[in-house]
Amino acid sequence: MLKKIAECIKNNSSIIEKKSIDPVVQFIDLNSFKSSRIFSAIGEDSAAVKNNNGMYTLVTTDRIKTTFIEKFPFGAGFSSILVGVDDIYACGGMPIAASLIISFKEQKTGQKIIEGVCAGSKKFNVPVIRGHTNTKNYYELSSTLIGEIKKDDYISAKNAQPNDNIILAVDFNGKIGKANNLYWDTITFKDSKVVLNKRKSMNVIAQKHIANSSKDVSNGGVFGTTLQLIQYSKVGADINIEKIVIPPKLIEKGYNLETYTKMFLTTSYILTAPEEKSQQIIKIFKDHDMSANLIGKIIKKARLKINNGKESLDVIEY
Repeated sequence: MLKKIAECIKNNSSIIEKKSIDPVVQFIDLNSFKSSRIFSAIGEDSAAVKNNNGMYTLVTTDRIKTTFIEKFPFGAGFSSILVGVDDIYACGGMPIAASLIISFKEQKTGQKIIEGVCAGSKKFNVPVIRGHTNTKNYYELSSTLIGEIKKDDYISAKNAQPNDNIILAVDFNGKIGKANNLYWDTITFKDSKVVLNKRKSMNVIAQKHIANSSKDVSNGGVFGTTLQLIQYSKVGADINIEKIVIPPKLIEKGYNLETYTKMFLTTSYILTAPEEKSQQIIKIFKDHDMSANLIGKIIKKARLKINNGKESLDVIEY
């Protein structure tokens, strides 16, 4: 099983795709203008800009794939809000506004995109305040979300520490997405109050200063998200695959560990924390109707390892 999971990680297209942009990110980081007002930027789910009032302004930007827009325009519009919202919550912040770029060739498709955007806006209580619209030759959709957080509460994605526990928190109350069988939908069929309450777990954790790092689980899946976190933190991770719990609804559908760990898990987070604070984090998630448990440890050596409690295997070194 270990070898099978290792090959699955190495061949995960989402992980390979993210790795391919590393030279672009590095070039921008080395050659763009720097400001003392930027607290944290590249590598974070949400960049943090210093203010004079003890707060950080949070900024995150995402693009929706063209193929998704063409096949599921409403879902694409909804997702343009969702992905930014969860980037803000992942660092403990509160989203406050969204700005969009929308381009479409056909009015019918464009209308569905806009309807999806508005549905996402209402679901997450995030107003759309700015944007740019093109109604000519192609499909394009990208979003920028703005949020805020007290500066002392900010949880970085780049601060995992050796010997931290790795915690996986997942909303088990979901269903397989209509657009993709590797999409775990925990949002569209619930009212706004329920959806936001689960995300407020991250606000509580941030305010208590008990996590060292965090990321939301997106299209890289459990291992892809972990890999990003440890690379930016300049540490490694050793994950016990036997500790990764699959939602019962997915087991009923025949999903196994190999498939589950590749899924885009909405309303899900990976955090790292010291041993003495880990159970407090797990309790906070459970108090917000989330499932959470320890799945591994942060290690000093820069590599991703997996184990089954008896044997271990190095998967990726960097």
